[in-house]
Amino acid sequence: MAEHHIDAEALDEAVRCTADLIRFDTTNRGGGDGAERPAAEYVAARLAEAGAEPRLLEKEAGRTNVVARVPGTDPAAPALLVHGHLDVVPADAAEWSVPPFSGEIRDGVVWGRGAVDMKGSIAMVLAVVRAWARAGVRPRRDVVLAFTADEEDTAQYGAGFLVAEHADLFDGCTEAIGESGAYTFHPGDGRRLYPVGGGERGTAWLTLTATGRAGHGSKINRENAVTRLAAAVARIGEHSWPLRLTATVRAALTDLAVLYGHPVPDFDGPDPDAVARAVDALVEAIGPAAALVAPTLRNSANPTMFDAGYKVNVIPGRATAHVDGRVLPGGDEEFTATMDRLTGPGVTWSPLHREIPLEAPVDGPAFAALRESLLHFDPGAHVIPYCMSGGTDAKQFSRLGLAAYGFMPLRIPPDLDYQAMFHGVDERVPVDGLHFGTRVLDRALLAL
Repeated sequence: MAEHHIDAEALDEAVRCTADLIRFDTTNRGGGDGAERPAAEYVAARLAEAGAEPRLLEKEAGRTNVVARVPGTDPAAPALLVHGHLDVVPADAAEWSVPPFSGEIRDGVVWGRGAVDMKGSIAMVLAVVRAWARAGVRPRRDVVLAFTADEEDTAQYGAGFLVAEHADLFDGCTEAIGESGAYTFHPGDGRRLYPVGGGERGTAWLTLTATGRAGHGSKINRENAVTRLAAAVARIGEHSWPLRLTATVRAALTDLAVLYGHPVPDFDGPDPDAVARAVDALVEAIGPAAALVAPTLRNSANPTMFDAGYKVNVIPGRATAHVDGRVLPGGDEEFTATMDRLTGPGVTWSPLHREIPLEAPVDGPAFAALRESLLHFDPGAHVIPYCMSGGTDAKQFSRLGLAAYGFMPLRIPPDLDYQAMFHGVDERVPVDGLHFGTRVLDRALLAL
């Protein structure tokens, strides 16, 4: 496969577009408070210069999405979706070493909110598509590009809106690639791992409501709503969830066991407790690499908010709390039954926000092409299937029947904590990482 079209101009564009996009303050404060339009117009202009015909689409003014289709050479081939989000989380400038929307390039690093999450990735996609246009290169299959608003909140103005109102723009798409995968993970032993997303846990945010008998704080009260809620929250927070292995996590555990010379557990053994002990032993044996699998071995539920009372000497008749639940594919029934049991008498729970879990094949040609493109440019590395503990816009696009992968490649040096860059202070990305990612992304998109 020729890669000569990814030349110095393309690599420079990836860096320059990253900096340009960072300078647009697309902060998403939640609740509809955001404005992606200036960045969307910039992206649309770059695509139009490359001969694409981008569409700007809004559910509300200023919450702008960009969609374009790059025609492939084989009209019979299914299309591929490449998606990324334009919005970013807030940044407190007082905490940063550089102004968070400066897009400053210094010492081979691009600084600013969105450098990693995920304006750098959008810039790489733009650089690849523009390089194709200059060189007369076309992919085999149509490539649909979607750059969205509102991923950092509910996606109702972004991918959710596109799927609900403009599904026709994604006709023919069978696979999607998006954020949170294909970055360098350094476990500290000299190995270089690249987790490629093949799944996501679902979201199950809950509201707990406890009711009781209101009364004076000096009186004995066995129907205290605060006490009931506190007990339920403690039970949920201390609960040990059973092992629940998905196909993606099984594949990851198998690859990691082989890589580290550890016995591969018998995942289908007759004794669930023995299987769990074997998996836990493997996770312990692989050290820091366990971070790629440990958060997705089980469902989870973490209490995060508590609201009760209005005066110290008054027992309220009602108290509420919130829980951040995450559910693996196939784990909904277990999660619901567990919440019913743990809440207990006098406490009810209701969904606050639900999103589906995802799983895509990691043993087929699509994943193989993604793996090969990474190893081509970093042949001494290892590609590991990965299930995200959280979620992305892939949840929305999967409703169209797409198999979604986390694949926005970046080469990261050992002294830069990639995960800490997400929503963190002094978010930044190496220029070399963007160059690597642009080359890998080009090869992957032409191979898929």
